[in-house]
Amino acid sequence: MSAVTLLLSFMLFGELLALSGNFWHITDLHWDPSYELKESPERVCASSGNRPAAHAGTYGAYDCDSPWHLINSSIYAMKEILPNPDFIVWTGDDTPHVSDEDLGEEKVLHIISNLTDIMKQVFPNTKVYSALGNHDYHPKSQLPAGPNYIYNKTADMWQDWLDPESRRTFKEGGYYTERLLNRTGYRALILNTNLYYDQNRLNLDISDPAGQFSWADRVLTEAANNNEKVYIIGHVPPGVFEKKRSKSWFTPKFNQRYMELVQKHHSVILGQFFGHHHTDSFRMFYNPEGSPISAMFISPGVTPWKTTLPGVKDGGNNPGIRVFEYDTQTLLVQDVVTYYLNLTRANVARGQWEKEYRLTESFRVPDASPSSLHQALERIANSNCYLQKYYELNSVSYDLTECNSDCRVDHVCAARAVDFSMYERCLEKEGAVAIHAGLPPVLSVALGLVVASLQ
Repeated sequence: MSAVTLLLSFMLFGELLALSGNFWHITDLHWDPSYELKESPERVCASSGNRPAAHAGTYGAYDCDSPWHLINSSIYAMKEILPNPDFIVWTGDDTPHVSDEDLGEEKVLHIISNLTDIMKQVFPNTKVYSALGNHDYHPKSQLPAGPNYIYNKTADMWQDWLDPESRRTFKEGGYYTERLLNRTGYRALILNTNLYYDQNRLNLDISDPAGQFSWADRVLTEAANNNEKVYIIGHVPPGVFEKKRSKSWFTPKFNQRYMELVQKHHSVILGQFFGHHHTDSFRMFYNPEGSPISAMFISPGVTPWKTTLPGVKDGGNNPGIRVFEYDTQTLLVQDVVTYYLNLTRANVARGQWEKEYRLTESFRVPDASPSSLHQALERIANSNCYLQKYYELNSVSYDLTECNSDCRVDHVCAARAVDFSMYERCLEKEGAVAIHAGLPPVLSVALGLVVASLQ
């Protein structure tokens, strides 16, 4: 190879690197300040709700929210793995799963302040796009559609990350928008989707809490007019929880409005990034013709806490953090790399965060675009091998049991159908497919006709 050819090769490689950026997404830290190793497993942490915290250790326990050691470990692991990200997405839920009587406004703010401080300490020069979680308020989940003490105080804590207009809208409704990395043509839209949470009793009778839908529609319309590309960031996602059949988070009217917002503006929305589930999942959005138009990434949480949601069996997870790789010219998400801490091993030996998987490698897709994620979903739906792989990754390699036919239906339909009516139709169709697979040939043909009529 000549010197000129070698130089050109290096120049081309440099240009390719320049087109690729990366950022962190961290969510659901749920710090439990009460966590302390004690002889009685029922007294290790308040967040266990008197469940015995079996095998509790320095890094935590699956029945508890995060001790400070786990919080500290996760953020310093981010610094070690990717010390200079383009930015950080932080999607909330900072306080433990305890009763409101055990918290109060000042304790909630104290926890948010401590997590904000360590983020700034470890990443002093990195822009953070931070969203409120439903646990970042007192009483929890009751986030109001107007100015209040916690919005004001949190905006003050985050003032280094917010421009003046962002501080104003955050104090009014807990949401804001800014140019992504302060670059022309790139925008972040940070939503307070806790306003749409079905447990939020304050907004059930309001058509557009805090005017956020109207505001988001206006921001996205202006983004289209200005040739901007947008990332949407929030905590509580629309759609259905994959670990409990038909368990939704938004009220139906708000779920429908969010669907309409994405369908209307999908051409400028290059990614949606949410938390809340503590699991590793994604959601697809389709146009009326059935073509994929947008994808939502639901990142795993840092807390290993086993959910107490009735009907969910052993719903814990290993702590997870995530790097997104993206095209800096188009904002297309190119890949997703998840890192995790095997909590059982970490408590026995020194904790070691490690790569769990890379999306393109594990699901054999070229990138993380909506069309590629649709392809991955079809593999999950039609291959037991990919289904089992997805299922184990869903709990961050915690639950390694078999995903049976009911489990398959729950996970496939949650990812495929954000719209509630489409979700119910998916349950009918995929449930029939599952029965179809185990029938004798004659009955299988008959049922096949029924399945076809559902399509």
